[in-house]
This record gives sequence, C-alpha cells and structure tokens, in this order.
Amino acid sequence: QVQLVESGGGLVQAGGSLRLSCTASGIIFSINAMGWYRQAPGKQRELVATITSTGSTNYADSVKGRFTISRDNAKKTVYLQMNSLKPEDTAVYYCRSGLRPGQWSGSWGQGTQVTVSS
Repeated sequence: QVQLVESGGGLVQAGGSLRLSCTASGIIFSINAMGWYRQAPGKQRELVATITSTGSTNYADSVKGRFTISRDNAKKTVYLQMNSLKPEDTAVYYCRSGLRPGQWSGSWGQGTQVTVSS
C-alpha cells in the first residue's frame, strides 16, 4: 500500500523560501516518478512539478525558475525547494507517486500547508 507523508510547510513572508519533503513507503521508490501538486482555497488542484525515475523534471509555468524538485532514492524522499515565494503560492501541497508522471497510484495524502504573507 502506497503511503506518502508530506512535511515542511509553514508560514513565510513573500520572497522567502521553504523546502517541502515527501517520504514514501509501500513502493519501490527508485522506479517511481514523483509529483507535487497544490490546491489553493476555492481553486482546483494543480500540478506544480514532476520528476521521473531518471531525474527528468518538469514544472508549471507559474513556478519555473523559483521551485526545484529533487529526489533522494536512498531516503525514499522527494523534495520541493521553493524560493522567491509569492502570496499566490499559498496552498496545501501534496505529493504523488506512479510509474510515469500523470499515472499516479494510491490516494491523496493529508498534504502540507504553505502560507505566504505579503
């Protein structure tokens, strides 16, 4: 059974940084793609970034140049380094896993709240 636990969220001022972590269990982490999503109040959930098992990355236009996704297979953890944060980045952030980006398995976790104050 896939279990993903997100952490690292918090309250930060605009222009600040946070690093989110997502630790996986129940999967062979190294062969899975991983993705970060976010959902702001009153908005649909959106894809923020993905990383394949070979390390190829992809980003939403809104975060390109500010966010970096990375992975540590030994720790079964995917990270999202978020720099130059903006109030519009405020959301609950979730991670997903799957054999390919978009082909996610398991269910949504509890997420981690990121709040950026202006």
